[in-house]
Amino acid sequence: MSDVTLEALTKTYGDEVAVDGIDLTIRDGEILGIVGPSGCGKTTTLRTIAGFETPTHGRVLFDGVDVTHVPPEERNTGLVFQSYALFDTMTVRENVAFGPKMQGAPKDERRDRADELLALLDIGELADRRPTTLSGGQQQRVGLARALAIEPHVLLLDEPMTGLDAELKTRLREEITGLLADLEVTALYVTHDQEEAMAMCDRIAVLNDGTVEQVGTPAEIYRYPTNSFVANFIGSSTLLEGTAENGHVDLGFTELGLEVPTSGTVTLAARPKAFDLGDTGPISAEVTNVTYLGDRTRLTARVPDGTNVTLHADGMETYQPGETVSLSIDDTRIHLLE
Repeated sequence: MSDVTLEALTKTYGDEVAVDGIDLTIRDGEILGIVGPSGCGKTTTLRTIAGFETPTHGRVLFDGVDVTHVPPEERNTGLVFQSYALFDTMTVRENVAFGPKMQGAPKDERRDRADELLALLDIGELADRRPTTLSGGQQQRVGLARALAIEPHVLLLDEPMTGLDAELKTRLREEITGLLADLEVTALYVTHDQEEAMAMCDRIAVLNDGTVEQVGTPAEIYRYPTNSFVANFIGSSTLLEGTAENGHVDLGFTELGLEVPTSGTVTLAARPKAFDLGDTGPISAEVTNVTYLGDRTRLTARVPDGTNVTLHADGMETYQPGETVSLSIDDTRIHLLE
C-alpha cells in the first residue's frame, strides 16, 4: 500500500486547463472517490497518477517519494477501466496472470496467484474461458483480479461499472468494497455516479472545472456542502436565500431560528428531508411535479415567494400537480453555505 499526494497538480492542453492546481491526498488503505461533471478533470487526474500524463506543473508523490516523471510501468499501479481491456486471445486465468508474468514471476507462482484472486472474486470456475464468453459483470471481476494480481501500491478505477445494470451494480459495489477493505488496498475510484461514490468510498473529492470544491466523508459532503455547486451536485438540494439578523433568518415566506455568525443576505441548503409534510405546517405550497420512486415520492412544490422546493413523501401517499400542501422546515437540517 501507499499514500498518494498531489501537490498543486496542473495539466493544460494548449489553452485548455484540464486540472488546475489540485492539492489532494489519498490516504494509505483508503478508497477515495473523485466525482464531478463531465470534463471536470477526473480522468486526467487518474491518468496523471498512473503516469500516462505528465503534469504541466505540480508533483505526484507515492509515500513521500516524487514519482512525477517515473514511467507508468515503474509505478506499480493497478488499473481497472470501464472497457475492461481484457485480452480476448487469452483465457481468464492467463489474463489475470499476465501482470505477474511481465514482472518475472515464475509460472507456478503466477498461476496460483491468478487462481487465488479468481476464487476470491467468486469466478474460479471461469478460469479456462475466454473473455468474449463472459457477461459484463464477470468481465468486470476479471479486470479487477488482473489489476490486483500485480499487488499494486495503488489501485486506480476509472468508471468501472459504466454499462452494467442497476441490480448488478449494487451487488458488485458491495463485493468490491468488502474485498478492497479486506486487502487494505489504497484506491482511487473515479465515477460520475454520486450514489456509487457515496456507497463505496471512505472519502469523496468533488471536482469542478479542474479544481477541488470539497473533500470529506460521504456524510460530511452530503450534510455540510461547502457551496452551492456541491449542494446541487451531491444529492438534491433547495437553495434558499434569506436575511440573517439576531439569531433568525427571514426567508420571506417563513422565519427560521438559526444562529448565523453574520448579518445580511445568506444562502441556505435544504435537503428534501428538511421539509416536513403535514396538515398543520405553517407554509402553504402548490405541488408542481410528482415523481414516484417506489418507497418514496419526490415532490416539487412552489412556496409563496415563488421558490420551488424539493421534498420527499411516503411512497404510499398520493399527490397530484396543482394540489396544495402544508409544509414545515426542520431548522436542524438546514445548512449555511459559505
